[in-house]
Amino acid sequence: MSSRALAARIRDRFAQALARIPGPEVALRVDGRIAGRLAPERAARLAAFSDTFVRTRADTLQFVPALASAVDRSAALVPVTQTLAAEGALTAWRDEPYAVAPAFGAPAWFRLERAAARYFGVRTHAAHVNGLVRTGAGVTMWVARRSPTKAIDPGMLDNLVGGGIAAGTSVARTVAKESWEEAGIPAALALRAQPTAILHVVRDIPDGIQDEVIFVHDLWLPSAFTPVNQDGEASGQRQHPLAAVPALLAESSGDEAMTVDASLVALTVVARTPDLDPEARAVLTALLRDVSRVA
Repeated sequence: MSSRALAARIRDRFAQALARIPGPEVALRVDGRIAGRLAPERAARLAAFSDTFVRTRADTLQFVPALASAVDRSAALVPVTQTLAAEGALTAWRDEPYAVAPAFGAPAWFRLERAAARYFGVRTHAAHVNGLVRTGAGVTMWVARRSPTKAIDPGMLDNLVGGGIAAGTSVARTVAKESWEEAGIPAALALRAQPTAILHVVRDIPDGIQDEVIFVHDLWLPSAFTPVNQDGEASGQRQHPLAAVPALLAESSGDEAMTVDASLVALTVVARTPDLDPEARAVLTALLRDVSRVA
């Protein structure tokens, strides 16, 4: 298949994957600003926790006035999320809080268990790394396969390294931590990763809304290095010639399908490939431009 045809397939895949489902949403507001977005039925469930939330309008949910600080809001959310988890409404419990804030690195409005992030539709942040190798036959990319026991996208292809940024940590620390856990990359090598892009993924999923800002990095690895997963979250890794990666990005299902966010991260490398057909480059660059606007 020509690079133009593949680029068109990739564009069509993401047009579908990133299309929002029309319908009403309820905003979770803090200090007059939107902290999360929920489907009406999820907002109604949260409103039932009347010690924590109040429905001020049909399209607005807020914390009760007594919960005026980040500490108080965070504490009040613990029994709420534990109840939702017991009801089977959340993904697997991670015991890892995310900071929900008006901007990355700003003082948090509250902390929220990671498993509840998509239910509440809050903005999350992640760091991903494209693992690249220069070989005599050209550039290759390491691609991981997610463990079949992962709570989200089990068994799908993934970037070599990727993980959410927990409350109180940084992009660089997340890159180092996830690089070791997911691929056995020593910190000294992982910290050579170079930031290359910032992507913003917003899409409707069965768990709620994924609203995630992804800090993208490239890491050039020695040809003799072989990744070894340390935490059980990946079932294996393999090298693909960079020229073969677009075919993976065009797949939306099956054994060779890569997760939506990992595909966009890998696409940042593909779109920079020097010998890419100019028309294909224009299609892929336009796609990346659309997901590089962080509101």
